[in-house]
Amino acid sequence: MTYLIGLIVTLGLLIVVHEYGHYRVALACGVKVQRFSVGFGRVLWRRQRTPESTEFVVCALPLGGYVRMLDEREGNVPAAQLGQAFNRKTLRQRSAIVAAGPLANLALAVLLFAGAYWVGMQEPKAVLGPSVAGSLAEQAGLKSGDWVRAMSTPGDESSGDGWREVQSMNDLMWRLTQSALQREPVRLQVTDRDGRGARTLLLDLARFEPRDVDGALARKIGLGGAFGEPVLGRLKEGGPALRAGLAEGDRVISIDGQPVADAQSLRERIRASAAAAPAGARDAQPQRWRIERAGRSLELEVVPRIDTTVTPAVARIDAYVGTPPAMVTVRHGPWEGIVGGFERMWDTSVFTLKMLGRMVIGEASIKNLSGPISIADYAGQSVQQGPARFLEFLAIVSVSLGVLNLLPLPMLDGGHLMVYIFEGVTGRALSEEWLARLQRGGIAVLLLMMSVALYNDVVRLLGLH
Repeated sequence: MTYLIGLIVTLGLLIVVHEYGHYRVALACGVKVQRFSVGFGRVLWRRQRTPESTEFVVCALPLGGYVRMLDEREGNVPAAQLGQAFNRKTLRQRSAIVAAGPLANLALAVLLFAGAYWVGMQEPKAVLGPSVAGSLAEQAGLKSGDWVRAMSTPGDESSGDGWREVQSMNDLMWRLTQSALQREPVRLQVTDRDGRGARTLLLDLARFEPRDVDGALARKIGLGGAFGEPVLGRLKEGGPALRAGLAEGDRVISIDGQPVADAQSLRERIRASAAAAPAGARDAQPQRWRIERAGRSLELEVVPRIDTTVTPAVARIDAYVGTPPAMVTVRHGPWEGIVGGFERMWDTSVFTLKMLGRMVIGEASIKNLSGPISIADYAGQSVQQGPARFLEFLAIVSVSLGVLNLLPLPMLDGGHLMVYIFEGVTGRALSEEWLARLQRGGIAVLLLMMSVALYNDVVRLLGLH
């Protein structure tokens, strides 16, 4: 139910704002608006004050909306109302009406991002777990426990801004994604997790393929997840951890003589023990654990069990392994929130356009396209994570809707704007024959994009990605 409510709120708000942008500017330009519709298909709700006023409707299929304006191309217009027809307005007025929808979405995104900053978002601190062996991150010198404090790109250096503070793990990953797409090297200022031992590292993302930019970017670069202490949490009754004499709060120092630096390393050592066990065995190879408990050092033998319900089989000790990552609150004041919201909207818009361009030329994966199923999933998750996270999610989708509608496809607002640009340059309107051809082509492209997005949704749902 949470996912459904999140999807309805997301689509409802963003569609209403988009169409309201068209509606308000159309009225300001003296155009008669006949219908304001949220959704398509059968009308579920209708309101109209007078027969001459705008009819507001909500329809059964909530995957879009429209504003129907008086237009001679749509039918006969009474002579007394010709001055209110859309097609009789100047080129500037028509362009403003068409552009108002996407611009309303971008303006909404600024406010939503600002709202998320005002509320404050709890995000993991940018303290890294261990880097993957042989990865770009390891080659850069990143180690478990490194706290990324600031980041610099060639763009930052050329603009004179220099270093930009990294506020959280989410902030770090967002900016690394942008740099990976641009194939630009980044410099990182890091310290240990206590803020000591500052050093500067070069992460050479110029060697990274943009087509690999997706949700698994951190793993492909080789970055460890957010750092967690190798401390045990709650133990399951009758599990291997409890049978071995382990207790909640134990800190693991080493396994079989090999130091354990963090929670991720501890989990990997436990799971890997299944590989050394004979085929069909129920238990993994015994491990010698050195732990610290209440200031004392102890050695225990731990025999993880083998879980064959997953493929490949892994070893488990039936205990919560590792402490949650350290969290920071990212919060801005009133004016800083607006500025940060505008910057985030702009960065997200530019990133979306670059990503679409890379997908068109084959330099980025089309797996990045998402459809309604993914939107519902992300909406539900963000609702459960709190108001700030949901506002951020709404802002991202609002940016996507605004940018996509500005693409030069005939069925979208951007396609209409391209036609008006042609009219402004040549001094004549595009012929009806060419408009029909472009619309058919636009429909084909949109259907293709929707099909790919829906396919990606189904693949993600089935866990095949």
